[in-house]
Amino acid sequence: MSYQDHISQTNALIRSHNGSWDGISAESVARMRLQNRFRTGLDIAKYTATIMRKDMAAYDADPANYTQSLGCWHGFIGQQKMISIKKHFGSTDRRYLYLSGWMIAALRSEFGPLPDQSMHEKTSVPALIEELYTFLRQADARELGGMFRDVDAARAAGDQIKEKQLLTAIENHQTHVVPIIADIDAGFGNAEATYLLARKMIEAGACALQIENQVSDEKQCGHQDGKVTVPHEDFLAKVRACRYAFLELGVEDGIIVTRTDSLGAGLTKQIAVSKEPGDIGDQYNSFLDCEEIDAATARNGDVILNRDGKLMRPKRLASNLFQFRAGSGEDRCVLDCITSLQHGADLLWIETEKPHIEQIAGMVDRIREVVPNAKLVYNNSPSFNWTLNFRQQVYDAWVEAGRDMAAYDRARLMSVDYDATELAVEADELIRTFQRDSAKRAGIFHHLITLPTYHTAALSTDNLAREYFGDAGMLGYVKNVQRAEIRQGIACVKHQNMSGSDIGDDHKEYFAGEAALKAGGADNTMNQFAA
Repeated sequence: MSYQDHISQTNALIRSHNGSWDGISAESVARMRLQNRFRTGLDIAKYTATIMRKDMAAYDADPANYTQSLGCWHGFIGQQKMISIKKHFGSTDRRYLYLSGWMIAALRSEFGPLPDQSMHEKTSVPALIEELYTFLRQADARELGGMFRDVDAARAAGDQIKEKQLLTAIENHQTHVVPIIADIDAGFGNAEATYLLARKMIEAGACALQIENQVSDEKQCGHQDGKVTVPHEDFLAKVRACRYAFLELGVEDGIIVTRTDSLGAGLTKQIAVSKEPGDIGDQYNSFLDCEEIDAATARNGDVILNRDGKLMRPKRLASNLFQFRAGSGEDRCVLDCITSLQHGADLLWIETEKPHIEQIAGMVDRIREVVPNAKLVYNNSPSFNWTLNFRQQVYDAWVEAGRDMAAYDRARLMSVDYDATELAVEADELIRTFQRDSAKRAGIFHHLITLPTYHTAALSTDNLAREYFGDAGMLGYVKNVQRAEIRQGIACVKHQNMSGSDIGDDHKEYFAGEAALKAGGADNTMNQFAA
C-alpha cells in the first residue's frame, strides 16, 4: 500500500469513530506503518526467500550475478553493515547477512567463549536472527524518519518540488532487510530436534538454513580436525525436517543449504544400512577402509561387511569410530552433493582446506554432470591464510612455467620482504578477483566470510587501546575514530539518533503534540555533528 493510500484508509477509519479519534493524525499513522513494514519474522522469511530465489535464477542466467555476505554476531553489526552498503552502493541487491554458529559459540553463549562444537544453547541461534532483524527494521525506521522530517521541512518552506521528490523517494524506499543464511550446525540432535530448531529459526525470519553432514554430538568446526560424518539417510532425514518446517509455516520458497565436510572428515560413527548392492548405504560403506578376512581370522566383537562375496572388516578405532580410505574425500563430497540435491537441497556448501578455484571446480564439474544447475555457497574463511595460499599458488604456477625462482623461498612467502614483489602483486590480484573468477568457473552463487566482524572488532579495539592508553591519549580516539566517522559519514557518529532518540521524539509529538518533551532540542550535543 502506498503512503497516500495509508493516509486515505486511516482517515476513513478515524472519521468512522464520530470524532472520538480526531486526535489521531492519519499521516502519522501512515508513517509508523511504513516504518514497520514487516510485522513478523515469517513476513521477513517469505519476503527474503523470494529475493534469494530471484537471485538464484539471475545467477543461472549469468554467473556475474553472484551474491555476497559477511558474518555478523550482533544486531548492531548487521545494521551498520547494511547502512554502509546502502551508503556506498545505493542498493542492497545481492548482499545478504550470514549467521555463523562459530561466532554464536564464541561470542553469544551464556557459558562464555566456546569452540565451534554445538555446545552453545541452540535457542541463541533464533535469538540472534530475531536480533539482527530488529536492528535492520530499526534502520528502516530511522532512515524513513529522516525522510519524513525532510518532507515537513519542505512543506514549511513551501517547496512543493522538493516535497514531491521526497514523497517519491519514500514510495521507492529500499529496506535494509535482506536474506540471512543461518547456520543450524548439524541439527543439534535427531531429526525432530532439527525440525523444532528450524521452525524457531524460520519464525525469527530465516529464509535459508545451512546444515552440515557431521554427527551432532561430535560436531567440529569445518576447519578443525576430528570431523565425523553420518550416513546419507541420517542426514537426509534432517534435510527433510527443515523442509517440513518451511512448509508448515508457509514459507514455500525456503532455501536449504547442505554442507558436506567429507573433504576433511576421515571418520564415520556409523556403518550405513544397505539393502542391496549399489544403493546409497552401500556407496557410503564402499569408502570405508577395510581389510579382507575369513572366518578363521575374525575376532570377538568384529563388525564384518559382505562386499562382492568377500568378508571385509572395517578399521575401527579405539574411539569406536570407523575410518574412511585415505584420498576418498573428493569422491565422498561429490556423492554427498549429488545426493543432497536429489533429495531437496537447493544449494551446496563444500568445506575445503584452502581457497583453490580449480579444486572446487573439479568437484562442481562432476556434480553438474548429474545436476546441471548445481550451485554453491562458499566459505571465504578467515581460517585460510589467504596471503600465503595465493602466493604459493603463484609460486607453483611459475615453477611449472619454468621461471627462475631463485629470489623466492616458498616456505617464507608470508614475509613482508616479498610484499612489493611481482609474485605478491599477482597473488593479490588473484585474491581480489577470487569471488568473480570462482563464481564463473566453479559454480559459486554465494560468497560469504564467516567471521569477518569478529576479527575487525578485535583489530579496531587493539588499535584504539594502543593509542588511547598510550601517549596519544584522547587524540587516539578523536583522530582515529570520531574524526574519521565525521569525515566518512558514518551513521553512528550521531549515536543518539542511531539508538532511536529521534524516532522517539517523533512519536512523542504524535502522542502529545506541542506538549511533548523532546530530547532533540537546542541543548542536545548531537547538534554539534549537524554539519
